[in-house]
Parts: sequence; C-alpha cells; structure tokens
Amino acid sequence: MENSAAGAMPHLLVVDDDREIRELLKQFLERQRFRVTAVRDGRELRRAWPLGHYQLVVLDLMLPGESGMDLARWLRAESNIPIVMLTALGEETDRIVGLELGADDYVPKPFNPRELLARIRAVLRRAGDAPETRAEPTARAYLFGGWTLEPSRRRLLNPDAVEVALTGGEYDLLLALVSRPNRVLTREMLLDLLRGRQAGPYDRAIDVAVSRLRRKLEDDGRHAQLIKTVRGGGYVLAAEVERH
Repeated sequence: MENSAAGAMPHLLVVDDDREIRELLKQFLERQRFRVTAVRDGRELRRAWPLGHYQLVVLDLMLPGESGMDLARWLRAESNIPIVMLTALGEETDRIVGLELGADDYVPKPFNPRELLARIRAVLRRAGDAPETRAEPTARAYLFGGWTLEPSRRRLLNPDAVEVALTGGEYDLLLALVSRPNRVLTREMLLDLLRGRQAGPYDRAIDVAVSRLRRKLEDDGRHAQLIKTVRGGGYVLAAEVERH
C-alpha cells in the first residue's frame, strides 16, 4: 500500500525505448512532484502495469517490438487511463489513428519538457473535471434507436443484442453524444470533451471518427438518422435516449 504522502502525488508511467529520454523525463517530472515509473517497451509495461496505480501514461509511438499504437490498444482494453503520446511522425493520419485508439494528446519529438509537463497537467485536470468521460461510474445503459451502450462494460449492442466492437475514440465519441442527446455539439466542443485539443489540423479527427462510428451504427452518412451533421455547427445525436 502507498502511504498518504506518496498517494497524493500523481503516478505517471513513461514508456520510451530511448534511455536518455526516459532518464530526462523521470528526473524532470519527479522535480515537478510526480511519481514516475519509466519502462522501455511493451514487455516492461506489462510487468509494471499491475504494480502501480497510475494516473497517466506517456507513451512513445515508435517502439521496438510492439508499437505505441499496439500498446495504446492494450491499455484501452485494460483501462480508461489518460494517454499522452510522443511521436516523431508528422503525418496527420498517424495522429488521427492514435486519437481514435484513445490517445488524449500528442507531443511531437523533439519536445520541450515544459511543454510536455503542461500537456500532462492539462490532461490530468480534464480527467478530474470530466469523470463521465474518464471513468466508468456505475452499471448503467443508454438505449437509443434500438441500440444499447453500456458504459460499465464499455460495449455497444446492436438491436439484436450482438456486441459491436468500438475503438477507444469511437466509444468516447458515442458516449459524449448519447449523454447529450438532441444537442448540437460543435467539433471544438467534441475535441474539448474527448481530447482537450484546440481546433486546427486535428479537427478532422472528429469527422473521421463520426464517419467510422456511423458505419458501426449502420447509419448511412448521406441519410444519417442517428448522428446528424449540422451545417456550420457540428453533430447531434437525433434520437430519444433512455437512461437505465
């Protein structure tokens, strides 16, 4: 058991195969009153995972063996813990895929440790301010248009009660929509609710996620009935929602 003093310090898990970066981040973040466990790859991540109660993962995208994308999928299957990804890649597609897998923010390499610190604090603050998107509260369900979303199990059931697989980003987006039915949510609002990012080159991540979510819901984009596009506005879940 952690003592109360240690428990008051957020515990971060840093995953990066570069030893210098690991040591730099560990020393810098510990000076900022964080507890830090630093590992180099997926194998060490899995060993460290059950040993600590972590509040956030800093995850390098380019890792030997399992990639950061693979580990983000694994983390999302295990937990809804916030993830900040480090990447040297500049392609928007890679960043969008990472967001859909459940990354909460991106910091490109090379990075200023103080910028990373600011991103970590912002993500932790949003996680604390928005428990409905970060932790699964009690066993409950949202029923809409014949579909059922079960936050307690992070699963979506179609009208025939068959589970439909969702990525972390698709699940978070659907939860944001069904918890605010018949209310127009702008891209900026959705970005803030889901990732806390500013609008800009990442705002297409929402459009991509909505398009994929519509396919999962068998909701044709041109004649969508569940998730409707509001011209110049954003998106709205146009259905009555029952909360159980």
